[in-house]
This record gives sequence, structure tokens and C-alpha cells, in this order.
Amino acid sequence: MADFVPNEIDARFFRERASKHLAINVSGISKRYGAKQILTDINIQISEGERVALIGPNGAGKSTLLKCLVGQEIFDHGEIATLGTSLRAKQPVALLKNLRRSVGFVFQTHSLVGRLSALSNVVHGFMGERGSWRASTHHLAPYSWRLKALRSLGDVQLQDFCEQRVDELSGGQAQRVAIARAMVRDPRLLIADEPSASLDPAAGEDIMKLFSDLSQKNQTTLLFTTHDIQHARSYSDRIIALQQGKVFWTGPSNLFDPDLSAALFR
Repeated sequence: MADFVPNEIDARFFRERASKHLAINVSGISKRYGAKQILTDINIQISEGERVALIGPNGAGKSTLLKCLVGQEIFDHGEIATLGTSLRAKQPVALLKNLRRSVGFVFQTHSLVGRLSALSNVVHGFMGERGSWRASTHHLAPYSWRLKALRSLGDVQLQDFCEQRVDELSGGQAQRVAIARAMVRDPRLLIADEPSASLDPAAGEDIMKLFSDLSQKNQTTLLFTTHDIQHARSYSDRIIALQQGKVFWTGPSNLFDPDLSAALFR
């Protein structure tokens, strides 16, 4: 397969992206679990407000990379700057509390509390704030937190379900609650790890469109992992592909063609 060579339009795309402030700057990071090398010399830049899809086969290192970006995993070599916070190899993760307040997370398993209402689950997004014990349920939360949680549910079209127990919602509705929880503190960066993988195709499409719309509306940087190439092409500005812990390809999403997909997932 020939190497990717950008044309003038694509070159302009990269120049414009480079001129913006960076939300994420990854410089030569590597990560090993015991004898197994997970990430090798990863170099990535993501601009503020950009929507980026991270793709690759199972075991490529996608989830590990996401965790490294916010200090949930300590990497072995290199340096990361996330929202201006510098993360270095073997840095204690306890130093990163302030960074994580500016990052929203949504995962395939949304980790909601089923017996509590949708509103209480969204209020949980304020955990980590001063007096965070009051975020255990919306009945204890300050008025300002409850109001923001209601508005966040409105953004995902679930305001009419605010008092509904989460375990009584559909899978797609529950994932919308998880998105509302992630967005309630107006994060500058939204990270989603396989957010549509456990949903049926129609619900998965709705969730990805919602992610894309919210990130554009709020000018939030969006980084999501997916195995769905069509989702990556439709809902991102750019695709970064990992294979065996290395960057396999990166470029505008509309240039990721079937031949690249076949080579990546072979």
C-alpha cells in the first residue's frame, strides 16, 4: 500500500490545525505491562475543538492511550500535555485532580447507579468538587448543581425522564444519561471509549450524532474510540489509527478508504 501523501487541500487542513491551540500534545510516549509492549513512541496532536476518532483492532492500545492522557495510567517514557497540564513518565496520578475536572468521560459500560434517578446520576458528575458528598443524590445537591444537571439532561433530550430510575431506561437512554453526566461541568475535553459498542445500530447512530452535535455546539474537543469505520468517517474531523501500539495512519476522516481499513484490521 502506498504511503499517504496529502494534496494541497489536505496540507492546508493540517496547517490550519497546527495554528490552533492544542488540547492534547503527545510526544514519544511508550507503555509496557510487564514484558508486553502496549504503546511505542506515540506522537499525536489534537487541536482545541477538533473531533478525532481513534481506531484500531483489539489490543492496539487505544484504551491504554486514553488513560495515559488523563493520568489514569502511568506511562514509561515521553511526555503528554493535556489541556495545558504537563504529564511526564511515572508522574503520580494524585496530582491530576484539577485536570480531570475539565475532562468528561463516557465509556462502553456507563457505570450508572441503576436504583437512582437520571437526575441523581447526572449530579454525580460534580463528584470531586468541594463538598462532593452532596453529589450523592440530587436531593442533597445545591440548587446550582441540580439546575445544571437538568439542563444537561435537556441537552440529551431526557428532561422528561429526570425522575426515572436508570435501570428502567433503555440502553440508548442510559448512555444519554452518561453523556449528560460527562457534560454537566462543561468540560473542555470529552473522551468516549467505544460509546456505541453495546447498543443496537439505530441507537448507536443516535448516540454518535449526539456526541458530534454537542461537541460542536459547546466547542468541546472530542476524542472517541470505535471499531465502526463509518462512525469514524461520519462523526470526526480526523482519524488516528493504531496498530500494535504504534500510529498506523492519521489524516482527515474522509480520506480513510476501504484499503486502509483492510490493512489495519487484517
